[in-house]
Amino acid sequence: MKRYCGRDFSTEEQAQLIEFIKQNPSKSRADLSRDVCRMFSWYKADGGLKEMSCRVAMLRMHEDGLIQLPAPRRIKSTRRSKPSETSATDPQPLIQHPVHQLSALQLHLVTTKDSKLWNEYIQRYHYLGYTPLPGAQLRYFVIMNGQVIALLGFGASAWQIAPRDHFIGWDHDQRRRGLPLIVNNARFLILPWIQSKNLASKILGMIARQLPTDWFNRYHIQPVLMETFVDSERFTGTCYRAANWTHVGQTKGRGKLGPRGVQSVPIKDIFLYPLTRDFRNILKG
Repeated sequence: MKRYCGRDFSTEEQAQLIEFIKQNPSKSRADLSRDVCRMFSWYKADGGLKEMSCRVAMLRMHEDGLIQLPAPRRIKSTRRSKPSETSATDPQPLIQHPVHQLSALQLHLVTTKDSKLWNEYIQRYHYLGYTPLPGAQLRYFVIMNGQVIALLGFGASAWQIAPRDHFIGWDHDQRRRGLPLIVNNARFLILPWIQSKNLASKILGMIARQLPTDWFNRYHIQPVLMETFVDSERFTGTCYRAANWTHVGQTKGRGKLGPRGVQSVPIKDIFLYPLTRDFRNILKG
């Protein structure tokens, strides 16, 4: 039995995979991953194929010498295409009022029409820049008087994090079933010309109330827990603490795709926010 990307592959499945690749020499790696998802009934909670997870798992097996993948059709570019910088995201006049003096805030779900604008803001002003969010996702603008003042992005939860999993108290099978019920706050940006005390914690409170409904409407999944990772060398996580998120520990700095057993990314503080009181029973059920 070998475990990759949150799924156990039995010896029989590994042999089946080897034979399937051998019988389909003309298929690309992408085609193989889709076929293998169907063959092993590896689906996301919304019914879609877990294609990216399967592709990463097969690459890991290839690196471990368990299978032999065909050569990649395209050589992956080391340069990521970045969103263009336009006047639409230029700095605006400074706002320094405390949050209770601000006009009403609205959470606006990003649509296809304004997706590029969200990407551009994140690329221009977030320290991590823009990268596509993994799996199921929702992105938001925070709007005040028609002006964008902050942005949030939510995606799929991390496969395995010891402090989070200990906090929940679930086993491997429970985690595999329950992961779709956890949503990861992958991006949170208040634009640099917005300097309003307690604004960040207010926004986090707003999103905790609205995201479960939006996520269910989009994916027919009712999330019960949010997670986020805060770079401990850059930030203290004050706004998450103020919004009643719970600090449960730190990552080991290995990253999802980095070398196993070696720190390859910054160590981050892990914060969790339950969206329902009985989240543990639901996640372990």
